Amino acid sequence: MRIATTFVLSLILSSSFGQSLKKEKIQKLADEYFIEGVNTLRDFLTLPNFGRKAADIDRNLSWCEREFKALDFETTVLVSDGVKHLLAERTFDKSAPTVLVYLQIDGQPVDSTEWFQASPFLPVLKECNKADCQEINWNKLQPTWNPDWKIFARSASDSKGPAIAFLQALKILQREKIQPAYNLKVIMDFQEELGSPSLPMLVEVNRDRFSAKVMLIMDGTRPPGNVPNLTFGARGIATLKLTVFGARNDLHSGQYGNYAPNPVFALSRLLASMKDENGRVLIPGFYDGVNLSKQQKELINQSPEDRTELLETIGISQPEMIGDSYQEALQYPSFNVRGLQAGGVGDEVQTIIPSKALAEIDMRLVAETPAERQIQLVKKHIEAQGFKVLDSLPSDAQRKQFPKLVLMESKIGSKPFKTALDSPIGNWLGLAMDRTLGKGAYVRIQATGGSQPIEPFISTLGIPAVSVRIPNPDSNIHAPNENLRLGNFHEGLRICLGILTQQL
Repeated sequence: MRIATTFVLSLILSSSFGQSLKKEKIQKLADEYFIEGVNTLRDFLTLPNFGRKAADIDRNLSWCEREFKALDFETTVLVSDGVKHLLAERTFDKSAPTVLVYLQIDGQPVDSTEWFQASPFLPVLKECNKADCQEINWNKLQPTWNPDWKIFARSASDSKGPAIAFLQALKILQREKIQPAYNLKVIMDFQEELGSPSLPMLVEVNRDRFSAKVMLIMDGTRPPGNVPNLTFGARGIATLKLTVFGARNDLHSGQYGNYAPNPVFALSRLLASMKDENGRVLIPGFYDGVNLSKQQKELINQSPEDRTELLETIGISQPEMIGDSYQEALQYPSFNVRGLQAGGVGDEVQTIIPSKALAEIDMRLVAETPAERQIQLVKKHIEAQGFKVLDSLPSDAQRKQFPKLVLMESKIGSKPFKTALDSPIGNWLGLAMDRTLGKGAYVRIQATGGSQPIEPFISTLGIPAVSVRIPNPDSNIHAPNENLRLGNFHEGLRICLGILTQQL
């Protein structure tokens, strides 16, 4: 009798805690709660979310706090260097492991005049035929919705869309009286687009509060092809500002042309010395330590890639020759000139020899190429080109002594991280993806080209991290007319339901 009772009790417990939902059940639940999830996202997108504005942080934090409290999560506002973060946590079973989930809530600044709608914070629904998108009424969002329709708003993809997919999946489980297969801690970041400057100290001070077995990142877009994927790393970022000096002041090009050097040409020659015509960085040691084995290449290139289609989509005839594929290129550090300035153009053009020329540079980093090393390599290369590298504006004495002067300013942002593709966390998530989408319906990617502020969690807590990618690759993240495809949001709901019910 005791054995029978124990058996029945175990069945009851297994049916409520960590219930492993079948593919058909997940599909049914996602269909049933999809429109509700879209409306929740639509509401959230109306909140401006620029991380430099305390009022924006407060409004978004309050919205998130209310939603998680409604799900019976305990919430705590954590402050680091004056910046607020939100931690939501819930214990479903004290004997179960804990998963830490990262949600990005802030977005890039906007110029409303460049958006094809009244405001980036008034979400619109559109039907697109390639680049031609026409607004449609929200009332058309019925059970027969079109998966190719898109929601246009700032942060629709990066990354309120993924955050709401996760939140809505939790709501579905609560409504259906199904508990997740593990305990949850959710950290919400309101300054990711600023590089999350206060996050490392936050993690260090609160390492016990963040303790978990693994970390799940709900951020990032999919690569070309829009195939569901798990991403096991991200490149870090460091930025440089190079200011090459000419005369003390701008000079008349007629009176001083052929006599006073124009710093634009010195800067141009310097930049040209840093990269060859095939896109390979010429700075000595820049790629040192990055060696992709045959096995690594095979795993990396499992992501489907149509080279012709990708080139056509971007609008170029050939790529830079770094790696043998798009995915391989992302495994190397990059060197990019993101902006140039000297004199004026258009209505502001003048017949002058500018006194200075400025180049803004970003370097995407991988685990083998730390920021400090890369910055020093750039400095040594600049010195090898005959420049005197300054750390402040040039003095009169320096102007007299050195013919080539450059002010070099640097800033280190997010650090790179990498998790092994065949790691236990990858196998756990792989089981969830197979159960949700079917075997062979997703790919594992070693690293995204962008950056994420996750490394402090990995190095401080000693846990692995993997990113779940939901948004469509043509989502225009960071740019005007950012969007999220409805089919991707629906698939994101299914993926989150599968992961939340997968035993760890």
